[in-house]
Formats: sequence, structure tokens, C-alpha cells
Amino acid sequence: MFNEFLQAHPLRTLIAERPACPFPPARDRAAWEGLSAARISALRSLAARYHGAEYPLLTARQFMAFGRTGDRAAYETPYFLRRRKLIAALLEICATGDVGALDDVVDGIWLICEESSWVVSAHNGSAHEGLPPAAERLLPDVTNPYVDLFAAQTAMILALTCALLPDELDGVSPLIRRRVRLETERRVLVPFETRDDFWWMGITRKDLCNWTPWIVSNVMLAACAWADDRLRLCALLERGCRMLDRYLDVLPADGGCDEGPGYWSMAGGALLDCLALLERVTGGRMAFWADEKLRNILRFPLNAWLGGEWFVNFADCDARPQIPGERLEFAGERLGDPALVAFGRRFWGGLAAHIDDTPQLWRLLEDLFRPAKDVSAEILPPEDVWLEDLEVRILRRGGFALAAKGGVNEGSHNHNDCGSFILLADGEPVIVDAGNMTYTGATFSEARYTLWNTRAANHNVPMIGGFEQVNGWSRRAKDVRTDADGLALDMADAYPDGAGVLLCRRRIACRADGVTIEDTVRTHAPRPVTEVFLLRRRPTVGAGGLTCGPVRLVPAAAMAVAVEEIPVADPRMARSFPGSLWRATFTAPPAQAHDIAIRIERKHP
Repeated sequence: MFNEFLQAHPLRTLIAERPACPFPPARDRAAWEGLSAARISALRSLAARYHGAEYPLLTARQFMAFGRTGDRAAYETPYFLRRRKLIAALLEICATGDVGALDDVVDGIWLICEESSWVVSAHNGSAHEGLPPAAERLLPDVTNPYVDLFAAQTAMILALTCALLPDELDGVSPLIRRRVRLETERRVLVPFETRDDFWWMGITRKDLCNWTPWIVSNVMLAACAWADDRLRLCALLERGCRMLDRYLDVLPADGGCDEGPGYWSMAGGALLDCLALLERVTGGRMAFWADEKLRNILRFPLNAWLGGEWFVNFADCDARPQIPGERLEFAGERLGDPALVAFGRRFWGGLAAHIDDTPQLWRLLEDLFRPAKDVSAEILPPEDVWLEDLEVRILRRGGFALAAKGGVNEGSHNHNDCGSFILLADGEPVIVDAGNMTYTGATFSEARYTLWNTRAANHNVPMIGGFEQVNGWSRRAKDVRTDADGLALDMADAYPDGAGVLLCRRRIACRADGVTIEDTVRTHAPRPVTEVFLLRRRPTVGAGGLTCGPVRLVPAAAMAVAVEEIPVADPRMARSFPGSLWRATFTAPPAQAHDIAIRIERKHP
């Protein structure tokens, strides 16, 4: 898409000069003091959070912790604190006009420029062709800089800091901004324009994910600040556009993100950042808002919304993810989509939300200078969604909200969950997907499927003869069909060959009076079948089934029922599910042919 446009309209014919920073520098007191009192107060509060914090030390030992034990936090916690404190000091100066925090800004810039690498330890050497020995990946190679998500993001943060405080920084020493430019060139821009072996570029590998738009968006922003001439800037932007084309090639036409709506912020949302930047630097001449695939990508979080704070969270996604409302409102405005505008306004967060996770200074400033909007408009989730390529069906009927999937047990953020589902009743999660946990060295390693939250045994799918689903590109749903009430599929191929599964046909139907799960299982030899349900609330087992919150689960035939409590110890998962989850099982005795039906209905008063 981008390349086709650029062949007819090269950027050198669309960009007359290096674009200026769209945000006012701190010296423009009229612009900053023109912000609402509420926004100024929010900036002051954000700055105050970091007044007492010192810039933390970053040590070789902290960096090596990931390679030695899989601990990401040892390095990432102080790494991101440095960037948050820098942003807070920058915004304090901009908001107040008081340069008392200027030395804090200078210290932050200088410390970050002194870091051996802007890459976090978990990503060190993760994408060079021909990985060095493991011992050499314990520490960064300063002669061979890699560009990961956070090296690119650091370049953006430093570029904006220099753009907002040019006079103030030069008043301390002209060497400060020169140093930032030198380090950005060496660590980010030159590798971006000269290397072809970073996997996220889509040149050596085609299985791309959010890394591509996330990195490209930040590199494009840094290039606009530091590219030394117009032609070089155009070449950098066009190179990024070719990478975005490769990323779009792997995305489904339905706009679904297999990493879940929690990852949209840095997948479709980062693509949106690129679209907005290209439109701005070309004076509106490079705009793609009418493209159907792009429209579907930008609408995905709305389509995946179950109601309240809850979203479809298959794979590595939080059940209550951070949703970038300001970005979605902006997308809705560009698409002429009132529902998306209202949805975005509903999820507007505070300014601090932009830096509480991975610091997004660009988005914070975009949010800050957008006019305040009325957020009172009612918006309800879509009643019926079918993401054909992702094979996810979402239905809302009579107070029930169901999300069911087919799909494949493979991918960068995959869980073994072919045929699984999520159910809310009257806005309350009842049958859930546990979602994501804090990343460690095991998360993206051969040990991934030893983690309890990725295993099929802890998803809402059957175990057959004690066998759970396994991962692999061949482990996918087949004969996937939809109708007015739900989804049907055969998930036999998701089970290992040793399970002897000939057929595992599931039909999930959602109607106003309840949900029905029907599983037809055929095996080579007699096997027990255990239906698994991961429940949000402690269930009560009674005659014929169990009760969980507002619903009852009732099997059509007698089955052995068991319940296991799963304390939620992981802090990331606990943001969505504090306390415990409960794993309930319904087991049918061994047979070669099983026809199982379980009804989920409202409990009687």
C-alpha cells in the first residue's frame, strides 16, 4: 500500500523541508499557559511523583540477570524509571516555566547517553542474524548496536526533550543536544538505514508482530528531529514505509490482532502513529483513511470489547488492558466513525497512563494538546462480531457476552486455546481466560508451555484421556463455521497424536436464556473426557452441577465435578483478577464416543 503510493508520489516531491516539532517549546509560555487548569494540575502532579526519586544506577549485574536467571525486572525497572523521571522533569519545566528542574533533565539525558545500550536486556542480540554465543549475549556489544522497541522509544523521548528545551539545554552547554544527536545517529538511525538483518524489518523473516510498527513509528519521529537533510529524511521515511507494508501483509483483512486488544496500542496504535506522522509531514497529501483493511485494524479494540473494562483477552493479553482512548478517538475522527470516537472518549486515561507502562512521551503530548471532550455519550459494545481471519466470534445476548475462538496454537504470544471461550453475565466475568503474566526468561523460550497460563489444561477446552492441547502451526481448528447464535469447529488436530483423537467437534451457542457447550468426541480407544472451566469466582458444587456467581453450569448427563483454587500470585495478572481463580472440571468416564452437553444459565433465585 505505502510503496505503491510512493512509487507514484515520492516523498521528496511531498516534503519541502524538515518538519517542525508539532508541540510548542517551553519558551512559548502562551501555549503552555493556555492549557486548562486541570491539565496544568495533572502535569504538576505527574512531576511531583518523581521529585524525590534519584536516577537509579544501571549495572552490568542487573543487565546480566536476564541471561542468568530470566529476570527482566532487575534491569527494566531502573531503566524505565530513568526515562519516567526525565519526562517528569521536562514536563515540570514546560508546565511552570521554572527551570529549577533543568539539571534533572540534563542529568537524565547524560545518563541515558552514557548507557552502553538503549536495548533492554531481554532483547539483547535477539534479532541479529547469526546469534553470538550465549555468554556474549549477557552484555551488550557496543560496537554492534541493535534497535529494539525501547532503543527506538528512547530516541523519540530524547528527540522531544531536545525539541521542547532547545534554548534551555544550549544555555547549559551546546554539547548536550549534540550528544543526543550523535547517540541517536549511532544507535538508531544509522543501523535503521544500513542494516537488513533485524527480523522486525521483514527482510529476513516474514512472521512480523507489533515490533515493526512500534519501532518504525519511533524511528520516524526521531528521523524528523535529526535527519541532516531533506533527502535523507525522505529515504528514512520511505524505508520505514516498506517495513510497514511487510507488516500489513501479515495482518488479516478483518483487522484482528492475534496478540489481543491489549497489544493494539503498540500494534495497530503504533501503525496509527505512523499514519498520522506521514499525513502531517506531507501536509495531508499522504493519507490512507479510506483503506478498508486499515479501518478494520483501527476498529479492532472496539470489536473486541465485551463491556465495562473487559475485553477479549485470548493469548498474551490482559483481561482489563490499558486502552489508549485518545488514540482511538483520533482514529475515529480520521475515519469518520462516531462509534469509535465515543469508544475512545470512554477510555481516555490520565496523562500519567502514557508513562506508567513503557514511557510514551509523544502520545502524552498529543493527549495534552487535544481539546477536552465530552465523555458522557453512551456507547455499547457491538452485538455481533465475526473476525473471520482470526476465527473469533463475539456475541451479546440478553445480558450474556460470549467470545469464542478457533484459530491455531502457534504465534509469538500464543496460548494453547483452540476452541476456548470467555463468558460475562451482566457485565461480570464468569468463565475467563487468565491472560498474561509478568514476562520472564521463560515467556518466549522453549519453556513457554510449562507456564500455567499458556497451557491448554488451564483454558476452557477439554482434556482427552489426560492429554491437553499442544502448540504448533498444524495444531489448529478446522471446519470452522458460524451461525446466528455462535461458533462450531473441530479441534481434534490441536491434540497430540498419542491422544488418538479422531473428532473433537465443539459447538458454542449463546442465546438470551443462556449458553450451551456441546462437544462431540471420538477416539481410537476408550478415553475419559474432562471439560475444563476457568472461573472468576469460587463455585459451589451441588446436585447436577455447580453455581458460580450469577450462573449455574449444568451437564446434560452425570459427570464427576472437581474444583481447584488457583491463587493469582503474579502482579500483572492480579490487576485483572486479584485474589484467586478457580479451575472447575466435569469428567465423563472412558468411552470411544462422547456426546457432552453443558448448559450455562442464570441461577434461580
